[in-house]
Amino acid sequence: MKQSEKISSEGHPSPHGEGAGVRSVALITGGSRGIGLGVAQHLAKAGFDIAINGVRDESAVGDVLKELKGLGADVIYCQGSVSSSADRKSIIEKVKTHFGRLHVLVNNAGIAPRERRDVLETTEESFDEVLSTNLKGNYFLTQQAANWMIEQKKSSNEFAGCIINVSSISATIASINRGEYCISKAGISMATQLFAVRLGEFDIPVYEVRPGIISTDMTSGVKGKYDKLIEEGLMLQKRWGYPDDVGKAVAALASGSFPYSTGQVIMVDGGLAIPRL
Repeated sequence: MKQSEKISSEGHPSPHGEGAGVRSVALITGGSRGIGLGVAQHLAKAGFDIAINGVRDESAVGDVLKELKGLGADVIYCQGSVSSSADRKSIIEKVKTHFGRLHVLVNNAGIAPRERRDVLETTEESFDEVLSTNLKGNYFLTQQAANWMIEQKKSSNEFAGCIINVSSISATIASINRGEYCISKAGISMATQLFAVRLGEFDIPVYEVRPGIISTDMTSGVKGKYDKLIEEGLMLQKRWGYPDDVGKAVAALASGSFPYSTGQVIMVDGGLAIPRL
């Protein structure tokens, strides 16, 4: 039986399990709503046990935890901000204490500027806040998870893990009224390549999933603007993207369907980024 076909004791596929009865574990930052929740739902359906991270109190995400548990997953909530060094350590330690293993890290947590400002007016405070969460937090949480995955790989040749960065079309498409956000996402793209190169010797793939215009809390304030642009042909597929679209892509990567594609970008943008005349 192929590793990707191993079955856990609960009857779910265990894509990265080290043996029968061992379920794979995925940590999703910003996993309690929006794109992160879409990812968590699909990973739970794929047979993963789930650790979701968020900044809200656990009492505020009770319904989400219940929903994911209803999909057959063992689920924990790791409260904390990825922008905080102490919180990043706490998040990883909680996963270690509860599960004792980690196969997939999905770096999804991200924030938009509190106020959209032209690049000629961007404040240092906004720049620091956005990059601290979107890029610095991503980078150093990946560092911690990667070192742990290397330890697991050295302990068991059957261990298979991966890291998935959720970035944005803003990594390459300039929006001059939120430059700090674009720079943070461009940085994630380079971080993906850096860690892909470094982890290549351990056969731990690192991927980037690059969503387009996705219907979430973050985009609710500009719905009218994008409704009009979509109708006018902004994307080849004339609709909003949904967290479900991103979740499906992440689940395919996490389940080992692209084992020979480390460092690559998976576009989930309805064809928005295709240059056209």
